[in-house]
This record gives sequence, structure tokens and C-alpha cells, in this order.
Amino acid sequence: MDILLLVIGFILMLVGILGSILPVLPGPPISWAGLLLLYLTKAVPDDWWFLGITGAVALIVFAMDYIIPAMGTRKFGGSRAGMIGTTIGLIVAIFFPILGIFGIVIWPFVGALIGELTNKADQKTAVKAAFGSFIGFLTGTFLKFVVTIIFLGLFISTVWDYKAALFPYFD
Repeated sequence: MDILLLVIGFILMLVGILGSILPVLPGPPISWAGLLLLYLTKAVPDDWWFLGITGAVALIVFAMDYIIPAMGTRKFGGSRAGMIGTTIGLIVAIFFPILGIFGIVIWPFVGALIGELTNKADQKTAVKAAFGSFIGFLTGTFLKFVVTIIFLGLFISTVWDYKAALFPYFD
């Protein structure tokens, strides 16, 4: 049973990292669920303080992912249309990777720009607002990515510390 929890937990870690980039998956909470499964094994002792703190971090980062892009958009004079355009641009980048790795950066900006142009008549204001929406998106994505990578490191570190108890047949 411990191995099953360990494998599912590791899969959740990977899905959480993917979710830090994809807007449809809540990356940090999914990664935290992987940590929870690891601590539910019989081999790893319960540490409710650790789980509580990491769970709070996951929820705060999850909430900040909605606040940061809005702040960036608002600071640069953007609108909800720019934020929606950013998300659509990201989805386009994922399903149509025409520009390769640069597409994940370019398409959200293009989406924000189109969103702002449909909302505003002035091109200069639309470009500025699209830039703000894009910067907010990148900041939120970077924050989620860093947190999920740290959670993965904590997961691997804990597995390493308790490897003898988790894998008794490989000693």
C-alpha cells in the first residue's frame, strides 16, 4: 500500500508541476496532495505541522495566482479582456506549439494584446495593458512553478530519508 501511495504521490507531484504552467490545473494544491499521500504511508511518520505549513503555502500561492495578474493588468491600465486573452493565448501555445518553447511566452502576450484591442480603441493603451497582463501572468506562473519544484524537492528528500522503511526489500 505504501508503494501505491508513493507512486500516486509522485504522479501528483508531476501533474502539479504541469499545473503550474497550465491554467486549468491548480498546480500547488495538486503537488501538496502528493506530499499528503507520502505522509499517509506507514513508513513516513506524521508531521502535521509540515503538512499544515505547506498546505497553507499551496493555498496562498493558489489565491495569489488570481490576484497577481489582476494587479499587473490594473497597474498598466488593462481590463478583464486582457486577462482572458492571456489565458487563451496560453492555451493556443499548448495546443499549437508553432514557435516551440518561445510560444509559451509569445502567445499569452498576443492573446492579451488581442483582448485589449477588442476592449479599447487606443493601440498604445492596449499594448501597455497587454504588457501588464502578460507580466502578471508570468509572475504568477513563475511563483507556482517555484513552489511546485520546492514541493517536489521536499517529496524526494523525504523519500530519500525514509527509503529503508519505504523499500525494505531493496536493502
